[in-house]
Amino acid sequence: TVVLTAYNDELSIAEAVDDFSKHPKVERVIVVSNNSSDKTYEVAEAAGAIVFNEESQGYGACVHRSLSEAVKFDDSSLVLLCEGDCTFRSYDIDKFLSYIHHADIVNGTRIVEQLQDNYTQLSVFMHYGNFFVGKLLEMKYLGDVTLSDVGTTYKMCRKSVLEELLPTLDPKVNLEFNPYFLDKAILQGYEVMECPITFHPRVGVSKGGNINNTVALKLGLNMIVGIITNWKNVTKS
Repeated sequence: TVVLTAYNDELSIAEAVDDFSKHPKVERVIVVSNNSSDKTYEVAEAAGAIVFNEESQGYGACVHRSLSEAVKFDDSSLVLLCEGDCTFRSYDIDKFLSYIHHADIVNGTRIVEQLQDNYTQLSVFMHYGNFFVGKLLEMKYLGDVTLSDVGTTYKMCRKSVLEELLPTLDPKVNLEFNPYFLDKAILQGYEVMECPITFHPRVGVSKGGNINNTVALKLGLNMIVGIITNWKNVTKS
């Protein structure tokens, strides 16, 4: 089961749904729109996705709702979380499938220059800042995990793991939700691995932590505080 988060992604969501729907291993595509003010919901539905609207505004709330809807389907043992902005592609599913045999959660990493397209929203500052935060979280669990990218949405999870993990997560953690998710998973003893993925220019404009370097710096600092304080001092939405 593939689930795509979306916020005002009218221009890209149909292409994203079509791309993932055509992969032979995909049973269904779900789209969770986070109160989009454009036609994201309608376009996704017309493209063949199962569509929900998450009324609680915020990235964490949207991701939590996305994973919660995906685990309801008993015919899928794996859940693939991604975004609806066309920054990621379905052909990387084959990579995830080769890694999931060794892990409970496979997190995509964009920190491979040869796999990054030109003109993505990930600046050099964001690239190395994200790498630094990944290594900080790695040091927290030194010897248990290797991390180089904690900011990417694209990941594959075992459904059985999500069913146990989701009730322990706070959806009010906003743009810091990805490292928060990984931190909580590792803390609870789940095996987390990274998989190199391709990264493409998004369709439309970024609404998250990649708007500019100033926003990315603030987000990165919040992530650092969260990791160090076990997420007790992170401002929630």
